[in-house]
Amino acid sequence: MLRLGGFLAAALLALGLSGLLETAHAQPNTPDPRNWRQVDPENTLYIDTVHGRIVIELYPEIAPRHVERIKQLTRAGFYDGLTFHRVVADFMAQTGDPLGTGEGASNLPDLREEFLFRRGADMPFIEAAQQSGARLGFYKALPIESQPDAQMAVTADGRVAANALHCAGVVSMARAQDANSANSQFFIMRQPNTALNKRYTIFGRVVWGQDAVMQLAVGNPPPNPDRMLQVRVAADLPETERAPIYVLRTDGPQFRELIEQTRRERRADFSVCDVQIPTRVPRGNDRERHWWSIIPFIN
Repeated sequence: MLRLGGFLAAALLALGLSGLLETAHAQPNTPDPRNWRQVDPENTLYIDTVHGRIVIELYPEIAPRHVERIKQLTRAGFYDGLTFHRVVADFMAQTGDPLGTGEGASNLPDLREEFLFRRGADMPFIEAAQQSGARLGFYKALPIESQPDAQMAVTADGRVAANALHCAGVVSMARAQDANSANSQFFIMRQPNTALNKRYTIFGRVVWGQDAVMQLAVGNPPPNPDRMLQVRVAADLPETERAPIYVLRTDGPQFRELIEQTRRERRADFSVCDVQIPTRVPRGNDRERHWWSIIPFIN
């Protein structure tokens, strides 16, 4: 069965993607590379919950130390079974504490902050808005603020300053008061929060399963907290237990149309956090030739 969220279906139709959907039925394994890119399994995190699988794209080019730590702990089985010990309805869902109290951490050393990063020409920035002189837009599926490309010509390293933004679905590292105290805990944004920008290290974004994030039990701690049943790097699983995930390219021709469609709908309230980036999961077998599917649980 073809499964499309109402907003997403409307967005696709507004973008004139009905032809792509028809093509998908005929050729289930050939997404248009001009508009869709496959997420790298080595930098894809699966978090399985009773509400479904949460799929996070990791960005080692943004926060290399934090991505390395997340993958190291994941591959050690550290996160399996840990609770979402702090879930605030209009804010975020936090996990990664072995004590479940908000005070625990792994035995590894704390991490130095990576609030900012240097963006080069190899990291295309698609501007969507300007706010108080700041340029806001996207790198891959990640909302960011960046200096303009023109400044690359006058910097010593040929790069410009940038930072990621705490929109819904963005994944960020928790820490204590010390900026360099992140260790194992992280949180997934349920709503945008600009107060966190440049204060916490963002290392990923949910590209599938934000609905599962929104269903997590709320509380600090919740009376009956949800758990991460199993956490895996996608590349470590057999192909039968993972699905190729394609995300709408933010540097492709269709993305600017999506920005403009969202801008028209939101009008004066438009924010980069309003732009919902579509994801495709092709099944590509003889029984079901549909692009869209629910990623199955791992039992």
